[in-house]
Amino acid sequence: MSRMLKNRYFSSSALLLLMVSAMTSGAKAQESGNPIVLDTITIKGEKGNGPVKGYVAKQSTAGTKTDTPLIKTPQSVAVISKEQMEDMDVQSVAESLRFTPGVNTEYRGASNLQDEIGVRGFYYVPRYLDGLLFDNSVSGSYSKIYPYLLERVELLSGPSSVLFGQTNPGGIINMVSKKPTGEPIREIEFTGGSRNHYGASFDFSDQVPGSDALSYRVVGTGLTTDLQEDFTKQEGFAIAPSVTWTPDDHTTLTILGGYQREPHAGFRNFLDAVGTVTPIPGYGYIPRDFFVSDPDFEKFERDQAWIGYEFERELNDTFTVRQNARYQYVDYEHHTLVYGYRPADPDTGEGTVITRAARGGGARTNQFTIDNQIEAKFSTGAAEHTLLGGFDYRYYSRDYHWGGASVPDIDLTDPRYGTIDYGSIVLNPTQIDDTTAKQAGIYVQDQIEIGKLNLMAGGRYDWASTDIDDKLGTGDHSYDDDAFTWRVGAVYNFDNGLAPYASYSTSFEPSLNVPGKGQSAFKPTTADQYEVGIKYAPEGTDVVLTAAYFDLTQEDVVKSDWIDGQAVYRQIGKIRNRGVELSAKAEIYENLTLIGSYAYLDSEVKNSINELEIGKTPARQPAHQAALWVKYDFDHGALNGLSVGGGVRYQGKSWGDDTNTFEVDSATLFDAMLSYDFEAVNPEWKGLKLQVNGKNLANKEFVASCSNSTACFYGEGRTVTATLKKSW
Repeated sequence: MSRMLKNRYFSSSALLLLMVSAMTSGAKAQESGNPIVLDTITIKGEKGNGPVKGYVAKQSTAGTKTDTPLIKTPQSVAVISKEQMEDMDVQSVAESLRFTPGVNTEYRGASNLQDEIGVRGFYYVPRYLDGLLFDNSVSGSYSKIYPYLLERVELLSGPSSVLFGQTNPGGIINMVSKKPTGEPIREIEFTGGSRNHYGASFDFSDQVPGSDALSYRVVGTGLTTDLQEDFTKQEGFAIAPSVTWTPDDHTTLTILGGYQREPHAGFRNFLDAVGTVTPIPGYGYIPRDFFVSDPDFEKFERDQAWIGYEFERELNDTFTVRQNARYQYVDYEHHTLVYGYRPADPDTGEGTVITRAARGGGARTNQFTIDNQIEAKFSTGAAEHTLLGGFDYRYYSRDYHWGGASVPDIDLTDPRYGTIDYGSIVLNPTQIDDTTAKQAGIYVQDQIEIGKLNLMAGGRYDWASTDIDDKLGTGDHSYDDDAFTWRVGAVYNFDNGLAPYASYSTSFEPSLNVPGKGQSAFKPTTADQYEVGIKYAPEGTDVVLTAAYFDLTQEDVVKSDWIDGQAVYRQIGKIRNRGVELSAKAEIYENLTLIGSYAYLDSEVKNSINELEIGKTPARQPAHQAALWVKYDFDHGALNGLSVGGGVRYQGKSWGDDTNTFEVDSATLFDAMLSYDFEAVNPEWKGLKLQVNGKNLANKEFVASCSNSTACFYGEGRTVTATLKKSW
């Protein structure tokens, strides 16, 4: 299979080159041998792959891989700009999406090991960096990127396999790196805050001295902070250099790299529903800062590195070719003591002793991705076409080991740490395997504009293979899958800024799970979605309002059942999610900005290996979510230079398990920011700014979610930070 995929890659790449050669040769022949002189094209306004000014984005490449106005894209696409992330002082990619409808960013509560995000009721939504896969949480690579390295975050909701291959049906998250802009950027900042939070960052960009064709950018950040639970902390740094070469007006090559080192990457605190959702009789609630592990054993260390490039060449007024590629490496080691259960008196329910188990291991992952594209813009009568064809290839490998051992219990009323020689603990291996996964896909998409009507249609064929080499000798498996996915959509743009749209899209995901004994290889999990909505973006304003209704069904869901203490996977499952999403982003006048969102989700299990789950709502799915953020910039008078912002976030009730035996309460949280630009009092202090942020100001204690009765997570308590920034 590997040889077949490689042959397909090289043959498809050669085919693309032959197509380009034939097209350009034909264009030259039409000029009777005379050289082609291209007119200078001036592009005005925002480009979908460039920085976003303010909060409101009008263009994006996420939904179509072409530079398309959002008002002409028949799908839900949200863009979170750098300015919005800075104003909200986001500490993770998940945090950046808190005010976006249909997104559950609080799945793991205060846990921050990785960005585990749910979209439209489906969790482990994959994250892409600059349009190439960065991490799929299901793969277990645990990769994560600091948001300071990013220009913006984009969310494409719904099945997106047509352009991105095997993906989660909830959607994809595309993170866009900070890149050279051709203009000088000089910025440093220092941060301090609650829980011994200290950080420093810098961002420098300019032309390479003595060269008009080369520009560079170097972005770096680092922090150290105590976490919510006792004895835990987060500590790390990252640096991301990039260089752009523009030898002429039609050619661009950007090389991007990054390294992120985290000796303390974070902590995940599993707790029981009894003690978090409901009190323990005779004791009460488990404290939010309770540490179930031991500081002498707890460890999460992570190293990441990546290097890649983006190449674009405009061949003429019609054809543009692109090639984007990246290699990524992740290495982590994790040791922890996990919450087992709380033995309780059967008559009183009392009991404060918690059983624990030692767990530990790690993984080394390597991933290479490449995406080749050719874009053609042409007309056929009254129709304007943007035709995109491409071939992409993905290689992923993981060496994984994990084990466990027994350890003493811990008492909530008298927790004792550091009393055990954890160096003598031997983790008995429970899983050691090597996984190799490959995917190759060919896709084509046509965007057709006929007056005010925009049509889109696309199709893709994928070949995927997965090999699991079980080093314990019990579960070697190989999968060879192929699938066709497609989507169609239409949007009509009225002169007043209204744009109703409708679309249909599909997705697929090959399974990486090992089937139960006697079962054949799993089919890929598939999904399809119907979406209708309306967008409103009046020309000449920075206002974007959207409303969407979706009906999304996932087939061949793989679920597990516990038999003799082991998880046995079976492919019997179907989930249907329907919902409404409302979003508003508006920059009113020049000094008032508003963000609002609301989402309603109706999620139902249609088929399951457990009959008790049929007709129920999956765990962790709040039916209602809402958020509001308002920021005001004073531009005259005694308060000139002052900016004030505030937000409220609401997460509705959710079920704590898949059989709906208990509920997790709703939570309403308040955030605020205050910043001051010192240029307002002294022109010599231009570029000096102080900003203070507070999150969960009321310090509300709440359970973010439970996936079952022994996997509940407290949400993040109050945090306060102050940042001093200098730009010049």
